[in-house]
This record gives sequence, C-alpha cells and structure tokens, in this order.
Amino acid sequence: MKTTSIMIVGVGGQGTLLASKLLGNVLLKQGYDVKLSEVHGMSQRGGSVVTYVRYGDKVYSPIVDQGEADYILSFEILESARWISYLKEGGRLITNTQKTWPMPVITGTVPYPENIVEKLSAMADVTAVDALKLAEEAGSSKAVNVVLIGVLSKLMDIPEAVWLQAIDETVPQKFLELNKRAFALGRACGAGE
Repeated sequence: MKTTSIMIVGVGGQGTLLASKLLGNVLLKQGYDVKLSEVHGMSQRGGSVVTYVRYGDKVYSPIVDQGEADYILSFEILESARWISYLKEGGRLITNTQKTWPMPVITGTVPYPENIVEKLSAMADVTAVDALKLAEEAGSSKAVNVVLIGVLSKLMDIPEAVWLQAIDETVPQKFLELNKRAFALGRACGAGE
C-alpha cells in the first residue's frame, strides 16, 4: 500500500495534538505503520501549528513536503490558505470556517482576507464546515478538533466502531461523551457523500 499523508493545521490551543494522537490510534488499530510528527509552531501563543500523520505498509518519515498531502485537516480558514500548497493534486482539504484573527489583523495593519473558501475551492476539493457551531452543539467550543476528525472519518475506509474505540482510549474520561457527540456531528455533516 502506498503511504498516505495527512496534515493537521491550526492555531495554538485548538487541539491539533489530540487530533493527531486520535488519528494515529485509529490507524495503528488498522495495522498500519504510522509516523506522527511533533507539533511544529507557536502552539502556546496562538501561532500557526502543524502536525503530520503518515501511514501505510512501511513509513520511513513523518514529514510531508509540498504537494504530498492526501488530506489537510484545517482548524482555521486562514491556515487552510497558508498550507494549501502542501495538498497533492486530487487531495482533499477539510476546513473549519472559523476565523482566528492574527496579530496584523488585530492591530489593523492588514485586513482579514475575504472569500477564502471560494478561492481555495478553485484550487482543490474543499469541504468547509462550521466546526465551531457543531462543537458548541456537542457541548464545548473546544471539541472542534473531534468534529473535524468526524468529518475526515467519513472519507476513510475505516469502521466507525474503530474511531469510537480510539476516542475511548485517547480522550480523558470526563470529556468522553462530549467528544463522542462532537465526532457524531462531524461524521453526519456529509463530507463523504
């Protein structure tokens, strides 16, 4: 089997590390060789953060180069634009439509870019989801990461039960039901259809 590459991108504090651990757990359960990168970026300061998850029969490196990602899972719309060059032709971008203003926008130096989803859709196969709204519906705005994992799960040929078992094993007990609701809402939003 060829190696499949997934990038998880966002802003520090959005739960990219939990998402990559959860995804890695699922893939290991399916018998794949899995390599996960460390979190790269200013994770404690609200800066850009990226993690790589690669899997297949034998994976030698966790790093994804430009034009190699089969999937990009983006927790923030501007981060989608920042990392789109890493998506391979025929790859899939799954993005949260949430906007987290970077410092130059906050200070008024530059405006927040407009029509990002439309611009990205002209370049790639894009699934844009209001994951923040779904996470809040599940019970917490902090569950955006698991909502997006739910969306991704619809595109992968892995039984739902495996994903739920990985959530059981990865998420702290007190947040388990909340995260299962978030996963179900993401999975139901129709990305795989």
